[in-house]
Amino acid sequence: APWRSSMIVRTRFAPSPTGYLHVGGARTALFAWLYARHHGGQLILRIEDTDRERSTAASIDAILDGLAWLGLDYDEGPFYQSERFERYREYATRLLDEGLAYRCYCTREELEHMRVEQRARGDKPRYDGRHRNFKGTPPKGVDPVIRFKNPLEGEVVVDDIIRGRMAFANSELDDLVIVRPDGTPTYNFTVVVDDLEMEISHVIRGDDHINNTPRQINILRALGAQLPRYAHLPMILAPDGQRLSKRHGAVNVMQFRAQGYLPDALVNYLVRLGWSHGDQEIFSRAEMIELFEVAQVNRAAAAFDIEKLQWLNQHYIKAAEPVALAPLLGEQLDALGVEHREGPALAEVVRVLRERAKTLHEMAQNSVYFFREFEHYDEPAAKKFLKPGVDEIFRKLREPLAVLEPWSAAAIHETIAAAAEDMGLKLGKVAQPLRVAVSGRSFSPPIDETLALVGKERTLARLDRATAYVNQKNYQA
Repeated sequence: APWRSSMIVRTRFAPSPTGYLHVGGARTALFAWLYARHHGGQLILRIEDTDRERSTAASIDAILDGLAWLGLDYDEGPFYQSERFERYREYATRLLDEGLAYRCYCTREELEHMRVEQRARGDKPRYDGRHRNFKGTPPKGVDPVIRFKNPLEGEVVVDDIIRGRMAFANSELDDLVIVRPDGTPTYNFTVVVDDLEMEISHVIRGDDHINNTPRQINILRALGAQLPRYAHLPMILAPDGQRLSKRHGAVNVMQFRAQGYLPDALVNYLVRLGWSHGDQEIFSRAEMIELFEVAQVNRAAAAFDIEKLQWLNQHYIKAAEPVALAPLLGEQLDALGVEHREGPALAEVVRVLRERAKTLHEMAQNSVYFFREFEHYDEPAAKKFLKPGVDEIFRKLREPLAVLEPWSAAAIHETIAAAAEDMGLKLGKVAQPLRVAVSGRSFSPPIDETLALVGKERTLARLDRATAYVNQKNYQA
């Protein structure tokens, strides 16, 4: 009995809320989203929170925040499995009534004894089906589980969109528990009921689920369902070839936000983890939707490469409108404890710093001197540029800068160039010591832009500070 009313593409993202949205989950969500958007279909968000012990409201929020930040919108949901227990009970009852499931009264001890004996014989430990056709009186004091009657013969063939044909012998699959003794449904059963009721046409998920697939297919068939197509995505590995985990740094997508990555950069990075289109590296969302096909996803595991993500992030920082990045730079400065509301306009700071910043966090660190005093000069910079005799240059610069109106980059440039010519020095010989004096370091945006943003009062005060520093060093020498 086909149950899908139409051939419209319906994918689903179905995280378990036992933690935040991690990189692997985000890529799965992205691929399901792209597949649905490419085919003019729908993405359904389902929260698989039947594990009452480990599921938390904070995790649900973290997952929803992660999807929102990445801009992955869904068409239906979120549906919560914890609110659907009545439906699962109805399907379990139906399978019992049709003789496709049965109550099993084995105690924990009996199951353990069974496993010990099987191991001793060198068999694979598994349930032996002893209550499959049980007609006797149920033993007292045992809350039974409900098991699915898995077919005993034949095989389950999965025509995986990514991995191709996979065959599983039914004799290798035992009779799966679908309802626990306390009446709660198990993972593999809730997934089947939901995929059926939500009319899911394509199940796109990590290849850690491959062993669940034949079990789920057998239950779907028993329920007379039309099967979805399956696509199992390869793992994401850390650079050392291990499975990506917490110890490899930011695996929580919101951590990337905190570190100053842009969502477009992370999405662009994730789409290239296992999928490609020629040699193209930069994809707009519209291009991804147009070009993405899950069948082209590579079977091999993809390695996470932070340098490539930084390269992409730098591209997106450069390409963005400074005014759009200004509030994000503000968040980064807030995180550093830097009061920025009195200083130069954040969009201007973005404009002069965006060429060099791999992340907004780095940009914030490089802009602190625009907003507050720096504690000390960068040592190599001071050694090289704040040398005896430089105080003379500072004095010659201070006078024209003190009377300069308007305080603009163009006017500042002319003033510095004129002073350099006066002293018979190349512009760099004047600009570099000046840069260290006003920023505390040897690199900054062009010197005229730097002074314009630091502001007149601060520039003059810092010139005086640097002059005193050079004199102090002369005195000590």
